[in-house]
Amino acid sequence: MMTAKQFFTSANMNKLFNRTIDTVFAVILFFITLTMIIGVVRLFYRIGELFQESGITGSYLYIFSDVLTLYILIELSRALVEYFTEHKLRLTPIIDAGIVFILRHIMIELFDHKLQNESIYALSVLLLALAAIRVTTSINFERFTTEKKAPHTIE
Repeated sequence: MMTAKQFFTSANMNKLFNRTIDTVFAVILFFITLTMIIGVVRLFYRIGELFQESGITGSYLYIFSDVLTLYILIELSRALVEYFTEHKLRLTPIIDAGIVFILRHIMIELFDHKLQNESIYALSVLLLALAAIRVTTSINFERFTTEKKAPHTIE
């Protein structure tokens, strides 16, 4: 029988933590996958509605919004799948999803003529910051992988 002190060792706690994180991410990935399946079915339903309506502008906005939302879900699920393969949560797919989410918001609000100048400026600064983070993380990741493959040697 294991004592409490033996159970609460750092190795056991680390295993418990990793199992808990894996379980939580698996549940999140399951629900994202389920949401994507429902989203694709609804997207085909909306395309069917396109044939029935006389005007096309409103339906295209919803279809465009649904496609971009599905892309965001795909990027988030890709980040979670990468976590299961590498046990690291990479920042790049999450930032990509954030950039697409902001672009989606800007496009929908501009199309509906609801976006004010101040919001355009604020969202532009946010996009610029996310793009800078994205470029920086890509450069650092590339540098890290090349250094890992070819270590420096002293001659």
